Amino acid sequence: MSEVLLGQSYYLRFDPKLWDAMQPYPPLGTLYAAAYLRERGYDVALFDAMLADSEARWAEALDRHRPRFAVIYEDNFNYLSKMCLLRMRQAAFTMIRMARARGCTVIVAGSDASDHAEKYLAQGAHAVIVGEGEITLGEVIDHFNGRLAGSLGDIPGLAYLDGDHVRYTPPRPILRDLDSLPFPAWDLVDVEHYRRIWRRRHGYFSMNMVTTRGCPYHCNWCAKPIWGQRYTVRSPENVVAELKWLKTTYRPDHIWFADDIMGLKPGWLERFAELVQAHDARVPFKCLNRADLLLRGRAVEALRDAGCEIVWIGAESGSQKILDAMEKGIRVEQIYEATRRLHAAGIRVGFFLQFGYPGETREDIEKTLQMVRECRPDDIGISVSYPLPGTKFYERVKDQLGVKQNWLDSNDLAMLYKGPYTTAFYRQLHRVLHKEFRARSTWWELKALLRRPHRLTRGHVRRAAAMLYHLVTLPWERRRLDRLERVPHVGLDPLPVELTPEAAATPTPQTDG
Repeated sequence: MSEVLLGQSYYLRFDPKLWDAMQPYPPLGTLYAAAYLRERGYDVALFDAMLADSEARWAEALDRHRPRFAVIYEDNFNYLSKMCLLRMRQAAFTMIRMARARGCTVIVAGSDASDHAEKYLAQGAHAVIVGEGEITLGEVIDHFNGRLAGSLGDIPGLAYLDGDHVRYTPPRPILRDLDSLPFPAWDLVDVEHYRRIWRRRHGYFSMNMVTTRGCPYHCNWCAKPIWGQRYTVRSPENVVAELKWLKTTYRPDHIWFADDIMGLKPGWLERFAELVQAHDARVPFKCLNRADLLLRGRAVEALRDAGCEIVWIGAESGSQKILDAMEKGIRVEQIYEATRRLHAAGIRVGFFLQFGYPGETREDIEKTLQMVRECRPDDIGISVSYPLPGTKFYERVKDQLGVKQNWLDSNDLAMLYKGPYTTAFYRQLHRVLHKEFRARSTWWELKALLRRPHRLTRGHVRRAAAMLYHLVTLPWERRRLDRLERVPHVGLDPLPVELTPEAAATPTPQTDG
């Protein structure tokens, strides 16, 4: 038995695109919460939904651990959780009902729950944590255990039902001293299961870390329900201590630093690189950053010295007009220069691209495609403007939203508001850009190998065949995109029947307990 069972509702199995990619990471935010509760003296267990096949595994964990408290604590460091996907919300509702049916006190924390606390309370949650969660979670459990005097209303950062009404307590100030938190409770994770999957699919094993919380920038489409506009950072010494511990204890081949921005504080990256080398803590890693920040001082060189293999940049658009409308705060030429410097340092580059922002034209889209051709990033990720509560973008288009206000999964790409073009257009644009990108990337690789033909492998031959296929089919795909450009955007995607409010309110039949 465990007093507290923590889990999360992001099931990789319910996200077909990401299931196919199979790059799973345990729920880091949940592991922080587990470590914090354990430090407060609670006996905790973990249900890891990432690799579970369905919510039935949660029911099994409830029956096995028989917890008094069931905590659905989302990983707010994982952008997949922050996307507030409908299928994962439905999973959370099912998990709440399963826990309530077993007599548990249910507490929920996460981005979607912070935005829509009333929906989670209506499903049976006793309390919803709004914002940063560790300290609030500890106080809520202390309250129900009688270790904290007063009422739920005295606890900041909380939503709960007061009769038939949802009551919100004042916001909780964010934690400033991140070094005071214990390292995530990795011992609760089946690390070897993850290792086997990564090694089998990709030939290496990757683990996840964070060095910061939040982002201080003002991109007006970026939802920030957990930390708002605030930004806190761990000391380089604390991060390197954890990195060294992970390297020694679990022997990862690679680290994903899941920060929104790594190394924003001046001098942080340089000190981090020094400590990594001094303590033999070097592990190859990937991270996210901004183009303008990468142009400061020795940022790129410090990343290289610390072991960075690839930096993902929030490029978004090759049109300055669109970047300015987004209030991104960067210039297109900074994207070009940051990419050049990273490549010169031997660091690969990934571009996050976003289409469908209000006012975007086909000319703006072509500027973005041209930026990809000229900068030659090593990888790209494509999304469509996605209005989430709490953003200026959402406020601007909320009157245009239909019943469906969230994507079903990460590959949905639905145009949820009456944007420039139809959903079909953006899905086809995604297809066209990926085809062109893959063909060009393979050509650049093969062109370099022609000077060293002895290094050619069967894999290169397969990629060359795929390149030819993309080149042959690309003109037809472009013609289809041109036809879709002329289709007026007059309707919005309907909400799937199984995810309508009425269906969500209907309890799932319980056959396993």
